[in-house]
Amino acid sequence: MIKRIVLATAALTLLAAPAVQAQDEPMSEPMSEPMSEGEAKLARMLDGRVAGEPERCIRTFGGNDTLTILDGTAIVYKRGDTVWVNRTENPQHLDDDDRLVIRKFSATQLCRLDHVSTEDRFANYYTGHVFLTDFVPYRKAG
Repeated sequence: MIKRIVLATAALTLLAAPAVQAQDEPMSEPMSEPMSEGEAKLARMLDGRVAGEPERCIRTFGGNDTLTILDGTAIVYKRGDTVWVNRTENPQHLDDDDRLVIRKFSATQLCRLDHVSTEDRFANYYTGHVFLTDFVPYRKAG
């Protein structure tokens, strides 16, 4: 009985091998994914701007309302002519229907080590945790 099971398993493995190999072969024409809505919004916000050196902290004034969540893409903070972009470690979890709940270590700065969670904007329930990365400044070219 065990011998039959082993032989059947081996036969199925051999039959499946060509199918797996066919999936691993590169496609003749690369398919490009359409730009997500969040990426499109970010591209419009950064149009005509140049990226600067990433920074661990940015100076913030006021509340969380100056931060914008772009669906599945990034958190954006605009101050003056500079747009700061934080793509976070888990951007796929960003949802513009959520609001950020930030527990800062400094009253005037937002840093990558600050605790950031999200909650539903309308029902006020916890929806996740955001792990910040460095903030990249984008300034107008010229």
